Amino acid sequence: MKKLEEYVRTIPDYPEPGIMFRDVTTILQDADGLQLAINSMLEELKDLDFDVIAGAESRGFIFGMPLAYALKKPFALIRKAGKLPCETVSASYELEYGKATIEMHKDSIQKGQKVVLVDDLIATGGTIKAAAGLVESLGGEIVRILFLMELEGLKGRDKLKEYDVRSVLRYEGK
Repeated sequence: MKKLEEYVRTIPDYPEPGIMFRDVTTILQDADGLQLAINSMLEELKDLDFDVIAGAESRGFIFGMPLAYALKKPFALIRKAGKLPCETVSASYELEYGKATIEMHKDSIQKGQKVVLVDDLIATGGTIKAAAGLVESLGGEIVRILFLMELEGLKGRDKLKEYDVRSVLRYEGK
């Protein structure tokens, strides 16, 4: 059986020279790779006491939903601004070349609920830091942040020091 990292395609010098792009689509395109990814993430949640899984658009949905389904937990959407139909809370954060805003429905997290945040990749940590802020503004408690992959060279984990952060795969570079 292949190891999970063998399903990840690496594209050198994309989107710019010196970057080793870690492509998650090759995991998704292979049934064994996808099952191994989800099972590996499930292992990181084994024996953890929590109430809700929340995932950031869009790949947080891809990986968070099967986890929520397997563990019989509700799933809370974190979306780009303007995509949710009911009353929302929002958070803006810095991107490399600008700003972005994400939102959650105000009723997606109840005060005191224990929340696991899920995304495919941690790079600089800006998106997930903003997502954690949204959950906390609704009264939720972040009990773990789980990523499939981590680019250690971008030091996104430094922005999340106050949280229990787990990554299934870790890459030294950017």
